[in-house]
Amino acid sequence: GERKAAHEQTKRAVQQELVARSALEDDLRRSEEKFRLLVGGSRDYAVFMLDPEGKVATWNTGAENIKGYRADEIIGEHFSRFYPQEAIESGFPQYELEIAARVGRFEDEGWRLRKDGSAFWANVIISAVFDSSGELRGFAKVTRDMTERRRVEALEHGEREMTEFLAMLGHELRNPLAPI
Repeated sequence: GERKAAHEQTKRAVQQELVARSALEDDLRRSEEKFRLLVGGSRDYAVFMLDPEGKVATWNTGAENIKGYRADEIIGEHFSRFYPQEAIESGFPQYELEIAARVGRFEDEGWRLRKDGSAFWANVIISAVFDSSGELRGFAKVTRDMTERRRVEALEHGEREMTEFLAMLGHELRNPLAPI
């Protein structure tokens, strides 16, 4: 009798464990789906994964919009193709990955290239992704096209310089004429 009761208790515990695990798996599946929809549907941010060597592993709509590559054209290619030749020659893309792997994250603003060869000003964040045993699994990379903001800042700066120049010119023109 005692043995049968213990067996029944174990059976109930296993069933409860299976029900709990199933509920957790459903929550995880829903959470992953929300994440996929959020990242996949983001048009303003290029959000993609790199493998530990720097090859593109995933690609979202924003990446396609900003960089001009379709997923089937870029997955498996090294991410250095987004950089100007000087940056590649100086080893900058690899440097970014090394820093991200060492400290967990790397952020930069600079020129990047689209598929058609045109340059755009980008804000880039690279985050290292580690598994539960601490092994590097790759990198999450988020890129935002900041070209328009940079253009506006340059125009504002130019306007400020012009205003200062005109104020100085006005002062210089008024001063010599003051005694007359």
